[in-house]
Amino acid sequence: MSLRSRALAPGIVVALASISLGLAAVGSAVAQSGHGHPPPGHSHPPGAADSQAPHRRIEAFQREIDAVLADGRGAGLAFAADQNGYPGPLHVLELTRELGISAEQETRMRGLFDTMLRQARGRAGRLAAAEARLARLFAERTADEGTVRAAVTETEVARRDVRLVHLMAHLQTRGVLTEAQRLKYHELRWGQTATR
Repeated sequence: MSLRSRALAPGIVVALASISLGLAAVGSAVAQSGHGHPPPGHSHPPGAADSQAPHRRIEAFQREIDAVLADGRGAGLAFAADQNGYPGPLHVLELTRELGISAEQETRMRGLFDTMLRQARGRAGRLAAAEARLARLFAERTADEGTVRAAVTETEVARRDVRLVHLMAHLQTRGVLTEAQRLKYHELRWGQTATR
């Protein structure tokens, strides 16, 4: 698989933003309506064709994000680093020519990228298994406060571990690049100059 095909698909970034906005809107509507009932004027008659559309889109986005994570990529988990002057190894490799990356830097970057993928894939597998266990509690009608709390804790620990792999890779990548390369990277990726 090429680096380009492993890259975070442009649609994923849009999907992440859409999910965040969609979940915020759903949460806001539910909060405003009280006790989870639809707000006034927002109802879905039984069998309405569009009643499940937003939920299905979010479900599809989530499946796409899960696939990206399973492949070892970050799906936005390291945006805090990337947006603030800590480049990621994959995107540095994609911008090798534009950044003027030396052969030694490229070798080190490939090592960082391969290590990140290997570690992230294993941890993403544990995250997927934890998410599946959480879903099963509800699917099998065995959920109670204790089991849900334990399952959510397990899931969030697994998510933390995946995120840490990506954030640590960004930390290490920063040390391989010159300041000029980091600034150029930020300009190319985010359209602005990073703070030093």
